[in-house]
Amino acid sequence: MSSPSSIPTDLLPRALAGRSIDQVCFLVEDLETAIQAWSPVYGDEWRIYTYHSGNVNNLTYRGGPGQFVLRLALAGSSPQIELIQPLEGPSIYHDWIEEHGYGFHHLGFFVPDVAASIAEFEAAGIPNIQSGNGYGLDGDGGFAYFDLEGSHQHVLEAIEVPARRRESEAR
Repeated sequence: MSSPSSIPTDLLPRALAGRSIDQVCFLVEDLETAIQAWSPVYGDEWRIYTYHSGNVNNLTYRGGPGQFVLRLALAGSSPQIELIQPLEGPSIYHDWIEEHGYGFHHLGFFVPDVAASIAEFEAAGIPNIQSGNGYGLDGDGGFAYFDLEGSHQHVLEAIEVPARRRESEAR
């Protein structure tokens, strides 16, 4: 039986097998309202970032170039909570909201190399549905999403955490 912070390895592609869940993400309609709702549990130490083509390189969406914009907030650890407010699309967030509404969206796993994770997922027949890289202060860091809705009813994210993040935006 798996622990609460992991899922059975037979449900994960080899790139994530044996890894614990590092992040749980929820899509929200209004980021500030969601932060206020989650703060009694996670406190007021939220790190907030806006991602767009001006500060994230190589945005992709469903096999083509991505032009999406989102604002996110991060808090806690083991697992980290991520709240995402989609601002402009198309994006997998807009797709999900249209089909499922706001709420839980994906589980995230920290990986040493997001490009290697993308290659492993694609070798397993699971395409990258959205990605970007270079959001760290030094141009490192990356993320890639994989659609497992057909068999697991959720999305997984491989996250290459940057060595240094940009400064958090003000609330």
